[in-house]
Amino acid sequence: MKITAVDVIRLKRFDFSAQTPVLCRIHADNGLYGYGEAGVSIMDYTLGSYEVLKSMSRMIIGMDPLAIDVIYSKLARGFWAQGNGGVIMSAISAIDTALWDLKAKYFQVPLYVLLGGKHRDRLRAYASQLQNGWGYREFMTAPGDLQFLRDACRKAVDEGYTAVKIDFLGKALDGSRVDPQEMKNYIPHQLMDTFLARVEAARETVGPDVDIIMENHASTSAETVIQFANAAEKYDIMFLEEPCSPMSPLEHEKVARRTNIPLATGERTYTRWGYLPLLLNQSVSVLQPDIGNCGGVTECRKIADMAEAFGVTIQTHTCNTPISVAVSLHLEAAIPNFIIHEHHTVNTLPEVRALCVHDYQPVDGYFSIPEEPGIGNELTEDALNSAVIETIA
Repeated sequence: MKITAVDVIRLKRFDFSAQTPVLCRIHADNGLYGYGEAGVSIMDYTLGSYEVLKSMSRMIIGMDPLAIDVIYSKLARGFWAQGNGGVIMSAISAIDTALWDLKAKYFQVPLYVLLGGKHRDRLRAYASQLQNGWGYREFMTAPGDLQFLRDACRKAVDEGYTAVKIDFLGKALDGSRVDPQEMKNYIPHQLMDTFLARVEAARETVGPDVDIIMENHASTSAETVIQFANAAEKYDIMFLEEPCSPMSPLEHEKVARRTNIPLATGERTYTRWGYLPLLLNQSVSVLQPDIGNCGGVTECRKIADMAEAFGVTIQTHTCNTPISVAVSLHLEAAIPNFIIHEHHTVNTLPEVRALCVHDYQPVDGYFSIPEEPGIGNELTEDALNSAVIETIA
């Protein structure tokens, strides 16, 4: 079996979340194909991934699609690829994931079978990014008032979620975005009061039995996130995500020493070598690799295995199309150190759910695992017809 062609696919831009989804579809000479997504998440950084994907696709034409590790090594250990970075690694990740989809189809089994089997039949999920509402479309203009947040929390809990994630620091009460530079050295009392009022409102709304995850998007320095985390600790926080710069393991270590809330990070960290310093300094409790940029299924499984040796759990970062959702469900089912699945509000929206032939959604806060061969999803004809597609052959 040989790779005969790669379709590089750019979907219509989602203005509501500033995303341009980019994927690839790898074809083999026996008619099989597999899908993978470049996961640079928000903004238009995927447009760079689109160009890199075209270049890398030329490198794999004629290769055996079952030799996934060989192909991964060729792409990831190339001269310039060793510099990592989201654009390069997301292109590699899309190719790697598509090859796993194709391989599982070749053996006519769900992807989780090739990854060692299911450790669980259901995955607990949390409702993610409730500062933007739940099922609310206009993310970029979501208001910052307490009632909007309470309504989002109540809606998620009413749907059966037992955990929610909120960025409490991103906006002022009037909905205007807080300049991260205002929070780098010290959080003024007025802003701190606003942030803590949100945490209190969320806790009062969801009650004592629902977990709250604090999202930070690395918008603060180590000193200011320590200031916020220590003030918010009394609200019983499950973990604090991206407390400070993803490029600084030393800052994470500093935060871990001076706070009691468990730390999580990883959506902007690439390959197992990027995660190793965080494990060695024992600063994090949860790693959050994005299969669409950390190195695909191949690298994400290795990251999960390495994390297990340090007693660290895994929650994949998932905020892209239903292709990425399906892949994440397979991997999280197949690893022993899974903790919880991220169900991003973008994946509740009708236009996103309509992109693929299967619409995987949680029931009472839990996902089932896809059982079709491969990852169990692919783009619809409507999505493909409205996309820009370049075929490398």
